[in-house]
Amino acid sequence: MPLTVSVPLNTMLADLDASLRALLKRELGTHGFDGVEIAFDAPAKDWSAKLASPAVNLFLYDLRESKEHRPIEWEAERGNGRTRELRPPLRIEASYAVTAWTRAVEDEHRLLSQVLAVLYAYPELPEEVLAGGLGEQVARHQPLPAKVGQSREDGKADFWLAVGGQYKASLDYVVTLSCDPGTSLERGPEVRTQTVRTRDAHGSAGTTLELHRIGGTVHDGEGRPVANAWVTLPDAGMWTASGPDGRFRFDRLRAGTYRCLARASDGTEAEAEVAVPGSGADLVLGTQAKARRAKRRR
Repeated sequence: MPLTVSVPLNTMLADLDASLRALLKRELGTHGFDGVEIAFDAPAKDWSAKLASPAVNLFLYDLRESKEHRPIEWEAERGNGRTRELRPPLRIEASYAVTAWTRAVEDEHRLLSQVLAVLYAYPELPEEVLAGGLGEQVARHQPLPAKVGQSREDGKADFWLAVGGQYKASLDYVVTLSCDPGTSLERGPEVRTQTVRTRDAHGSAGTTLELHRIGGTVHDGEGRPVANAWVTLPDAGMWTASGPDGRFRFDRLRAGTYRCLARASDGTEAEAEVAVPGSGADLVLGTQAKARRAKRRR
């Protein structure tokens, strides 16, 4: 099992900045706050002195692992008869201090209130504003949850002390990102069948008995493995359940052809014909059931 390490090109923080700028520009413009600058600089005195228009500043002041979204299971990726075990991504909480900057305090409070409403309206960043590789994260079922106005954890630095600026009202805004590890284990072709031959040492060759093992997988319509699905061979009176990775197996089968049925807890089904010995079965829930219903309607 060779271990492969390939450090990926990762621009997740720059992509997150671009996504937040697109979201705030779009939503603030919709609500009459046109021409607002979206900045990510440290809000120190020299920066604020150069402002010529209202601005919203998102200062990234903390990065740390998300304990709430910590994945622990390696993922399996199969293709061309081989299996790659992929190390789970590191889930990172990116914390921003969000402030509004205008000439008048009343206008500043209006702008900050609208920013709060915008960020609170999206518990996950919408796909249409995602930049760079963030859209690929969502496609891999790694959403980008966001929280605003939560209490600051102990140990997180006060960013006003860090930048040496004058204290202003600010919002804490936290987005959870995925950092791909670039680490994988490549396995050889998956063994899905096994044959055991037994024979009476004092008997004839005709007393040889062959029993086989077959395996397979259960997936849903989007290609995700389905755990705890019932899998049966009704012709042989045998049943089992799929594991967390969607795999199942049957032991001690005689040679022949068997119907293989799978059913998930939500009622979706799949059916296939399995030859023993053979390469096993890959069942996709829902597709076979739809085909049977269509055939009955015809």
